Amino acid sequence: MTDLDYVQGDTVEVTVGMPAHGGHCVARIGGEHGRVVFVRHALPGERVTARITEMHRGYWRADAIEIHEPSPDRVPAPCPYAKPGLCGGCDLQHASDAAQLAWKTAVVREQLSRLAGLTSDVTVERLPGGLLGWRSRVRYAVDAADRPGLLKHRSHEVVPVDRCRIAHPRLQELDVLGRPWPEVSGIAAVASTGGDVSVHALPSAASQSPTDDPGPAGVLVTGPAEVREVAAGRTWTVPAEGFWQVHPAAAETLTAAVLEMLRPAPGETAWDLYGGAGLFAAAVAERTGARVTVVESSPAGVAAARRNLIAPIDAEVVAARVETALRKRRITGPVDLVVLDPPRSGAGREVVEAIAAAGPRAIAYVACDPAALARDLGTFGRLGWRVAGLRAFDCFPMTSHVECVAHLTR
Repeated sequence: MTDLDYVQGDTVEVTVGMPAHGGHCVARIGGEHGRVVFVRHALPGERVTARITEMHRGYWRADAIEIHEPSPDRVPAPCPYAKPGLCGGCDLQHASDAAQLAWKTAVVREQLSRLAGLTSDVTVERLPGGLLGWRSRVRYAVDAADRPGLLKHRSHEVVPVDRCRIAHPRLQELDVLGRPWPEVSGIAAVASTGGDVSVHALPSAASQSPTDDPGPAGVLVTGPAEVREVAAGRTWTVPAEGFWQVHPAAAETLTAAVLEMLRPAPGETAWDLYGGAGLFAAAVAERTGARVTVVESSPAGVAAARRNLIAPIDAEVVAARVETALRKRRITGPVDLVVLDPPRSGAGREVVEAIAAAGPRAIAYVACDPAALARDLGTFGRLGWRVAGLRAFDCFPMTSHVECVAHLTR
């Protein structure tokens, strides 16, 4: 058969190649230069039967439904919903712990090479804790029959589940999934590092992405409206439905990496862009004793930053989109240190150029998407900046997502 003979839903036997950005491996139909097929639920080197789920002009998507020659790194998925056609939240439950780190390391290196022209020996580092029970913020969707669950991969279809195995144990204990939710389209549950547990009913469906802002505010069902988070030697108060790192160890780990790279010195001024509640701003300001400016567009984030960044920290919190604040000179250089933690889409050329023009001594770029990071590092490189250091962390076990911190200097 040629690829013209296939239709969506057909099966094809392929040998899958290396992992690619997005939680799948690359295979080809028709030889080395044949049709590209992105196959989920497979591991590099495996021969599988895959069912075609999407057909696009330049590529197809497929799910491995039968494994003929399994990889030695394959393990039984601990969750019964981590299978083709069921929950799309986890990409790598069929891979061993070591294989997951190797997978993410390969993806980060490939993205840096292909999109930024950078050769890196970075290795993804495991955070404290195991592969399960780590996720402190979970959002469930509710279907037309009022049943809560999780979404299928690249779909709005809800899969009812008994519990989410990567959710924090305190969230798995909640009576959320065992009852109907009429007139509700989503449920947000939080188990903070400070010991608080809250549940909100959401007015509209929301993405399950591990790294996105939780979205629209909901109606408090149980627990406090604001939760305590512990990181960087402080206790933070943030809205239960607001943004905070979802892995309990992530905030502490990323802050330590930023400080290690920047080495803030007394008297140095700083910007914390996409600053959220001001986590990085506080850590830097405590070492510099100088003015730090936080730029955040989310009203909940702005309120949290203003509530948490109090004397003796010398902080200004600017409520604006970062590109707007820079373009309209709401913040201006010179500045000594810059920390930026943009959304998955990255900072973009306009923001990168404005940061470079402000002339900082050093930049720490915290990124939840290696492709967006690589594109922005490429822009920095063309402006005369170099990557002086790079670390990557597995803040999202069982998924294909990875967090990176890059250190840039002139």
